[in-house]
Amino acid sequence: MTHAHDRGAPPAATGGKAAKFSFFTSMADLVRLVMRSQAKGLKSRLAAALVLVLLGKLAGVTAPLYIGRAIDHLTHGHGTTETVLLAFAAFAGAWVMLGLLASAVPFIRDSIFTPVSQAALARSAVETFSHSLSLSLNFHQGKQTGGLSRIIDRGAASTDFLLRSVVLSLGPTVIELVMASWVLSTRFDWRLAVVANVTIVVYTVFTFSISNWRIKHRRDLNQTDSDAAGLVVDGLMNFETIKTFGAEDRIVARYAKAREDYAAAAVKANTSLQLLNTVQSVVLNAGRFMIVLIAAMGVLSHQMSAGDITACILILQTVYGPLNILGMQYREIRQAFVDMEQMLDLLAVAPEITDAADARPLPPASGQGADLVFQDVAFQHTARSVGLTGVSFEAPPGTTTALVGPSGSGKTTIARLALRLLDPQGGRVLMDGVDLRQVSQASLRRAVALVPQDVALFNDTLYANIAFADPAATPERVWAAAEAAELATFIRDLPQQMDTKVGERGLKLSGGERQRVGLARALLANPRLLILDEATSALDGRTEAAIQATLRKVRAGRTTLVVAHRLSTIADADQILVIRRGKIVERGDHATLLAKGGEYAALWRRQTRTEATRPPPEMAGAE
Repeated sequence: MTHAHDRGAPPAATGGKAAKFSFFTSMADLVRLVMRSQAKGLKSRLAAALVLVLLGKLAGVTAPLYIGRAIDHLTHGHGTTETVLLAFAAFAGAWVMLGLLASAVPFIRDSIFTPVSQAALARSAVETFSHSLSLSLNFHQGKQTGGLSRIIDRGAASTDFLLRSVVLSLGPTVIELVMASWVLSTRFDWRLAVVANVTIVVYTVFTFSISNWRIKHRRDLNQTDSDAAGLVVDGLMNFETIKTFGAEDRIVARYAKAREDYAAAAVKANTSLQLLNTVQSVVLNAGRFMIVLIAAMGVLSHQMSAGDITACILILQTVYGPLNILGMQYREIRQAFVDMEQMLDLLAVAPEITDAADARPLPPASGQGADLVFQDVAFQHTARSVGLTGVSFEAPPGTTTALVGPSGSGKTTIARLALRLLDPQGGRVLMDGVDLRQVSQASLRRAVALVPQDVALFNDTLYANIAFADPAATPERVWAAAEAAELATFIRDLPQQMDTKVGERGLKLSGGERQRVGLARALLANPRLLILDEATSALDGRTEAAIQATLRKVRAGRTTLVVAHRLSTIADADQILVIRRGKIVERGDHATLLAKGGEYAALWRRQTRTEATRPPPEMAGAE
């Protein structure tokens, strides 16, 4: 008989770090989660499930006594044959009914308790997913998407497993052992209870000791599984890049190595499992032999009858039954606690961007656009040697401010600070006279829209992706936004038009098409501050010119912040800020900066010379 086994799918990775195990602390966390689950009839369902479990255990322990009495009446009964048979039938019937009750209780219990466990599972998953979305860019940029998804899934699943295993299985099993010991001591021979309990104690000690030793092998198995899963997710998400560089063989080789590591870890885990099963079998069968020997001595001394022996053996079968899966349950409970603690560790990560206790909505829109002010702002990423230093400027309502400069100079960081995806480490960012840290994020997000250089779309329809900015928008408004983004003609030429699926991250569309969808989405939001981060970099010259004309039209009533490398796209900006190594080194409009003959003028000359040597877009095969 196999007493423990590994599940086919290994648990979630621990990230190479041994989670600290505290049974009572983890159980307290689980109880709090259950109470937050808001399951219908939570307390009554939990109480009914526990009562049913105890009733089933009591029925399972006492049922063998009746078959023992039935056998004794059959072998030593006095009276007529009919009387003896009737007594046997009555006791055997009681044994059958109690056994049926013990067997049926788990099914009834599950039907009552399942809504509670599923509500707890759903609550934990929703809470963790919601918290993950509230975390900062720094957190998500340093995490593997596949690993984070597994933490959420495994952590949620662990709540259901722990409720069923600990609350409804392990706890009642301890009570069942106490009941069985009491019956063996009072109804039969006290030595039977001693041997049974000693066997259980030795079995448990060996099981727990070997299972603890196996934890390292399980962690290695988990880590290799997480590594392999992360490679698959990264590979599928970066499919186009892999194909472009012809790196399929390299990626497959890395995945093959990860699977080899997983196979090696699986062999070690399986070998240690077989050792555990062997030790369990030896201990359990030695205990059975001793109990049968004591029972035989009781029969020889006329202290026990044949029926007593039968009842005793059946009680021991009931007692030893849960031991068959004790090793598996202990290991899986430990792993479930690790999974749950990983989820709780994720929930314990404090969001870097939070609403202040006295956060208030932005002041009502003026209809002229936002007044954006940077006051001596400083910020530095941990992965950068140079950050923003003393950045100060104002983007008055209804104006266009352009940020230019070399890559890595801090332009995108300024855009993210304006969105409050980051908080300044020094200085202040104000919108309409209010520090963004004193504004509720919800009202800020409604007031600002971003079109990034690399627009990521949902694996949904074009309509859903554009309407994401305003789910309540009418189809007419969605089409109007598409028209403004020079996208409507393209959509009408598609067989399914707005119902066309764009693929994961929008990969079925070209880079320029994705940018236009992103622009349409931003225009539908009707923001008071529109941020364009290289939003036309993937467009051909003709489309870019059309988009620029559209943007000039939609600038009315809103402030625009543009991050650009192509200076021709921002030549008409009200002010241009030249950023180098995190500082504003020049500022002014296009004509003023050219007249200065400084860095902007040099950059303009280089770009105009380069563009003069390029073929026109229709000859260059642009979109």
